[in-house]
Amino acid sequence: MKRGLVLALLLAGACSQETAAPPANEAIPANEAVPETPLNPPAPGEPGGLPDDRTPIAEGPIDPTGPQGAGQVLQRYFAFVESGNSAEANKLWSEGAPKLDLSPYKEVHANIGAPGGLEGAAGSIYVDIPVQLYGRTIAGKEFSAQGSMTLRRVNDVPGSTPEQREWHIYRSEFPRG
Repeated sequence: MKRGLVLALLLAGACSQETAAPPANEAIPANEAVPETPLNPPAPGEPGGLPDDRTPIAEGPIDPTGPQGAGQVLQRYFAFVESGNSAEANKLWSEGAPKLDLSPYKEVHANIGAPGGLEGAAGSIYVDIPVQLYGRTIAGKEFSAQGSMTLRRVNDVPGSTPEQREWHIYRSEFPRG
C-alpha cells in the first residue's frame, strides 16, 4: 500500500510540473513578444561611441548655470524620452528650435558626454555636449548614432526672466543614416 501511495505522489508531482519551453525551431505564437537581445552600444573611444575622455569630474554641488547644469538638462530630457513623457521632454527645448525627431524609434537611450566650454553671443551662453543615442527602430533593428546637442541660456541681463536664464536644448546634430 505504501509503495502505491509513493508512486501516486510521484506521478502527481510529475504531472503538476511546468512544461519545458518549446524547442527553438517551433514558431512563437503571434500574441507572444519575441525576446530581444540586450542593447550593446559602442564604448567610448570606439567608432560611434563618445569621446574617450577620462578627465575626472569635479565633486561637489553642480552650478545650474554652468556646463554641468546643461548636462543635467539633457539627462532629464532623455529620462522623459525613455519614459514616454514627450510633453515634459518637449518643454526642455528652446522656443522655435527644431526638435529631435525620435518617431522612427520604439526604444531610445542616451549616453551623455562631458560638456564643452561655455561660449557667449548676443546676450546668450551656449554649450555643446556630445551625445550617443542607441536603441531600436520601430522595426526592431538596433541603432547607434553619435552627435552633439547644443544648449542655450540667456545671460543674467536686466529684463530677462528666470525661465530664459535656464538651460534649454537649442540644437541637435546627428548624422543622417
